Amino acid sequence: MVNVIVAGGGPTGMMLAAELRLRGLDVVVLEKEPAPLGHVRGLGIHARTIEVLDQRGLLERFLARGTKYPIRGSFAGILTPAPNLDTAHGYLLGIPQSITDELLDEHAVEVGADVRRGAELVGLRQDDAGVTVDLADGAQLRAQYLVGCDGGRSTVRKLLGVAFPGEPASMEWLLAEVRSSEPAETLTAAADELGSPLIRFGPHPQTEGMWRFVLRTETVAEDRAAPTFEEFVTRLRELAGTDLGVHSPRSVTRFGDATRMAAQYRSGRVFLAGDAAHIHPPMGGQGLNMGVQDAFNLGWKLAAAVAGWAPADLLDSYQAERHPVAADVLDNTRAQAHLTLSEPGPQAVRRLLTQLVGFEDVNRFLIEKVTAIGIRYDFGDSHPLVGRRLRDIALERGRLFSLMRAGRGLLLDQTGQLSVSGWADRVDHVVDVSEELDAPAALLRPDGHVVWVGDDQSSLLSPLARWFGPANS
Repeated sequence: MVNVIVAGGGPTGMMLAAELRLRGLDVVVLEKEPAPLGHVRGLGIHARTIEVLDQRGLLERFLARGTKYPIRGSFAGILTPAPNLDTAHGYLLGIPQSITDELLDEHAVEVGADVRRGAELVGLRQDDAGVTVDLADGAQLRAQYLVGCDGGRSTVRKLLGVAFPGEPASMEWLLAEVRSSEPAETLTAAADELGSPLIRFGPHPQTEGMWRFVLRTETVAEDRAAPTFEEFVTRLRELAGTDLGVHSPRSVTRFGDATRMAAQYRSGRVFLAGDAAHIHPPMGGQGLNMGVQDAFNLGWKLAAAVAGWAPADLLDSYQAERHPVAADVLDNTRAQAHLTLSEPGPQAVRRLLTQLVGFEDVNRFLIEKVTAIGIRYDFGDSHPLVGRRLRDIALERGRLFSLMRAGRGLLLDQTGQLSVSGWADRVDHVVDVSEELDAPAALLRPDGHVVWVGDDQSSLLSPLARWFGPANS
């Protein structure tokens, strides 16, 4: 028996596998595709996911393969300057999902995950001691826990019988990466002239001579079959009046605005994460980011359960925290999709919102939603830091995130009077000073969210037990 089976080898599954291996768990990743498909869907990484990568020492390898773009407001395509944001990473990292997949796969394998490609999960049964999965080749595998990270058509979710309520797609787009016989100047001028909710395109940031097009279709394909290059060219001619000399496609895919969320993220010893738990319109590029953040939230909690020190309700806190986050993303992406419609009603709302985002507080509120740095979990404490993640603040000995690479809890103590005695195997005690921390001390979970601030040892004991289990004798 292994500790955890992860179904699905996309960014959510690989991030989760790496988080579990960081804590020494035996992890098997089952990916039904024999090799990466190379399709580019997600196009960038937002500030909160950048912070996650930095907390685990992965950011440099992503920066080497991506392109930094300044954050700016872009809610439903309404462009505004970015306000000052509470992050040390005030940029969007342009990087195709195919490269993100490659880097997270590489990391998971480096830390010891057993990745099995061409292994399709077709059945599952669970009991009080674990989960047994059946594979398409007739083999069986057993684990203490199973996590379905297997996409919007999740086999795990369907086998569990978990409802996936919401709305089917009403709009669809074609996403293509192609070359063009036209000079770059011509294509850039055409992009400026033609750019609209119906057609957007520009140079691929990582590949010389490659262009990425996003075209709105007239109808939604019922069979969901992969589009052909000819279908893409036909639609491009309809919208642009020319094929712009496109040729040599690297990938052509379709995506829609279907909006659904799993009724529950946990069923006994089985969990859902990423697109298996929620799908939504692509506006703002939030899907891949939310999946990685799901994994970051769940990984340490599963590891705590396997290690035997997890408080009784720690695994349930995964749904309690991440379900509302997904609901909010579904709402804001629905709203953005609606604002791209050409009907008078949506356009009237769009004109009003264009005025409202001129107010800095409104602009910041929307940007924090899309980048996920505004997330605050409800920990029942009114202190403005509690429930939020703490950004990468400067310390006398360096930076905060460099102290979080091991994936443990952390007590950042500016008083020098506190102690984590009884929890030292799970929580690091760092006595240091930061001009950027407006609190005498802060207790952080392994995912960087603050669960306590103060200077009193007696008040610290309850949150230590709440999040890190009973103290050792």
